[in-house]
Amino acid sequence: MIKFKSDWSKIKWNLPAWFYDAKFGIYCHFGVYCVPAFDNEWYSHNMYVAGHKANLYHTEKYGHPSKFGYKDFIPMFKAEKFDADEWAKIFIRAGAKFAGIVAEHADGFAMWNSDLTRWCAAKMGPKRDIVGEVQESFQRRGLKFLVTFHHQWNWGWYPTDDKTVDASNPAFSGLYGFCTPRSAFGMNPNPKPNRDFQILWMNKIREVIDNYFPDAIYFDSRLQVIDEDFRFKIIEYYYNKSRKSGRETLVTYKDEDLPHHVGVLTIERSRMTILKNHVWLQDDSIDWKSWCYVQNPHFKDAGRLVDQLVDVISKNGILLLNVTPKADGEIPKEVKRVLFEIGDWLMINGEAIYGSRPWRVFGEGPTCLSDEIVREEVISNFLPGDIRFTRKEDNLYAILLEWPGEKIIIKSLAKDMAKERVHEVVLLGFDKEIAWQQDQNGLTVYLPPERPCKYAYTLRMKIDKTVE
Repeated sequence: MIKFKSDWSKIKWNLPAWFYDAKFGIYCHFGVYCVPAFDNEWYSHNMYVAGHKANLYHTEKYGHPSKFGYKDFIPMFKAEKFDADEWAKIFIRAGAKFAGIVAEHADGFAMWNSDLTRWCAAKMGPKRDIVGEVQESFQRRGLKFLVTFHHQWNWGWYPTDDKTVDASNPAFSGLYGFCTPRSAFGMNPNPKPNRDFQILWMNKIREVIDNYFPDAIYFDSRLQVIDEDFRFKIIEYYYNKSRKSGRETLVTYKDEDLPHHVGVLTIERSRMTILKNHVWLQDDSIDWKSWCYVQNPHFKDAGRLVDQLVDVISKNGILLLNVTPKADGEIPKEVKRVLFEIGDWLMINGEAIYGSRPWRVFGEGPTCLSDEIVREEVISNFLPGDIRFTRKEDNLYAILLEWPGEKIIIKSLAKDMAKERVHEVVLLGFDKEIAWQQDQNGLTVYLPPERPCKYAYTLRMKIDKTVE
């Protein structure tokens, strides 16, 4: 357990109701790294690592990094098809209630119109205020607006001590960062970021807060390399500004980088396997291997992502899904297809998702995971009999993650175990009555031969609140 030194008790924060009700958000990794579109969003670092596959690819396609550096991709990043209104329409159609964009990744290129650096999208590359356009369009359409910050990783990200590459040139330090040894990279940098780096880190966030006032700020990992005093100051500044303006806002963080009472814990590409008392955020990408668009993507299908959403919220979580625009700003057709299929599912089953709360148990069924937190890639598809629960008012929802056939027995509602008495059962998306009975074995529901949707089938049960 981390012991914090600053007086974090001064920061008063409550979880916004809009966030707890939203359940599903979308954001984008969109930046210069989309130009090479190779391997993943760490291309800007890996292209300088001798022997790395990104380095080999870069040398073959663009030339050795001593001849063609990361900065040379910036003029190629034109975002000529970028349309924030179109993004907003796609995300709303997918069923998201909040959405946003990476404000600055580890590569050091800011996606807003910054007075602190010339290395930004408004002055180079697209020469457009990408963050500003996204903010205006999203909030105008009722989406809560999220920005993410990853620039604490910029310390040691590039080989600024290598005189053979452009990263060591002081003329480009605004992008490549301070001159540091190779040991400055990683989760435990040596040396740690200097004061000037940390002041710039904080001021960039403050500039985005002042100019765009996001509803939520997401911090990537490695936040612990920033002195606690700077972390405290920027969180306090954001929440004080929010309180004065009457806005409900939040920050998210990873690991133990912030005290639990000042924000929401984010778990990257992993899931809780148990019901948690506190709200948590799962951060995952539509691509199995990358957070940005790449030439050979490995997209997840909508069925997998719907099951993931249901599983996460049943355990008191929120799902934040990253999608991958191309360098020109267009969201790939395959991504839109998956998003629209999620939206189709939510049109039928959304009442079990939006504004819901966990039940006394998250679910039941044959699929069991032993560890408290499990990586996405080791989670197999669910089986018939796997059920997840949510509740809202006097309704209990049982979401069947696989179609069980003619009937399903919900053991958690057995009369000798459950306090709840069921008075009505409806299969969402099916317009006829279905037969059911509750006894000592459970709630048995007899299902029709036709399925009401493609995956994750929702039973809505009216329950007796007096014994809930």
